Amino acid sequence: MRIADTNEAIRMAMDTLRTNKLRSGLTMLGIMIGVTTVILISSVINGLTDNVDGLVKSLGSNVYWVFRFPVFGSRPTSEMLARKQLTYEDGEAMKVLPHVVAVVASQQYRSPSGAQGSFSVKYGSHKVQNTTLQGETEDQLVVYDFEMTQGRYFTGQEAQRAANVVVLGSDTAEELFGNDPAVGKEVQIEGDVFTVVGVLAPQKTPFGGGKNPNDNSAHFPVLTFHKIHPEILDHWISVKYDDVKNKVAVEDEIRELLRRRRKVHVDQPDNFAIFSSDALLTLWNSLTGGLFIFLVGVASVGLMVGGVGVMNIMLVSVTERTREIGVRKALGATKKNIMFQFTLEAVTLCALGGVTGILVGGLLTLALKLILGAVLPAEMSMAWSTAAFIVSCAIGLLFGIYPAWKAASLDPIVALRYE
Repeated sequence: MRIADTNEAIRMAMDTLRTNKLRSGLTMLGIMIGVTTVILISSVINGLTDNVDGLVKSLGSNVYWVFRFPVFGSRPTSEMLARKQLTYEDGEAMKVLPHVVAVVASQQYRSPSGAQGSFSVKYGSHKVQNTTLQGETEDQLVVYDFEMTQGRYFTGQEAQRAANVVVLGSDTAEELFGNDPAVGKEVQIEGDVFTVVGVLAPQKTPFGGGKNPNDNSAHFPVLTFHKIHPEILDHWISVKYDDVKNKVAVEDEIRELLRRRRKVHVDQPDNFAIFSSDALLTLWNSLTGGLFIFLVGVASVGLMVGGVGVMNIMLVSVTERTREIGVRKALGATKKNIMFQFTLEAVTLCALGGVTGILVGGLLTLALKLILGAVLPAEMSMAWSTAAFIVSCAIGLLFGIYPAWKAASLDPIVALRYE
């Protein structure tokens, strides 16, 4: 097809769309809504994924977690729940492994949120309810790169002698002491008195805003914690190693050490689990992947309905312009010229709907980010915007071919007689 013919077809397509503005706008509406939905869904999931990536990176790419059963992605079986707990000594034994920088053996107790009579942290007349109690070894700051706003973390000597010292989370300290220094003050927890030696900086929230529940916490040496809650036997072990390139070697060394300490026979599977931050990302991607496919499928239905609307309008347009088609054919327009013109009209209609949908989706994403960014982050994806535009054009091509073929197949003599 000559360039002149192509330009003429484009001009005529645009003239037709301008002439029937209301009809064109209503036809574009279905495509626009479908594209806007895809943009919004992809933006929200993209924003949440970025926050999860940031959270995982804050936990450290060179950290292994060890527990008696997997805690991500699957429900523990009765066999897993019956396994022997990991011990404080297991964590101490891992410290001598090659490439290991630091190890934390920790325990945790959460009171039932809002339960009447649940324990609290008290200072004078001030009280903080539902505080998470955690027992840890002194390398907690090294493994997780936590920062302190006041004081220090407890020392190895304090940990070994189970000293009555505590490090408070930022929210706990603020509720108890306001702007006053917390270090050196004595607080009551679980009927005992503990000296505050430090306050942790606020921790990153999982989804970008609001308060982190972990900031309402009290951190003790693990042996001190055992005096408070001797019934808790489970230890969560965190192992930080020197370099990502040694990841596989460190995992093998931990596995070999634990199998030996837990007397696991050669022909038996591990009775513990070793996992890293990759497990969190894998779980997140599996959750959002299925959800995203479902929601995009729903949006695709809207696009298909919009495509049917485009075909319907194009068929009406062919009927209305039957005489015009006959005139063009009588003046020498080929079947290819007519088919190209009507196909181009359908593609242009859907492309304009796609562009409008992207713009509306972008504005809604920006509004969502400004209004609800703290709890529902959104980040527009260029890849998905491009994909949505391409799909909208493809729908115009798919649903515009039949009306174009019908127009191109009209007999010029019959078309000229049409009233």
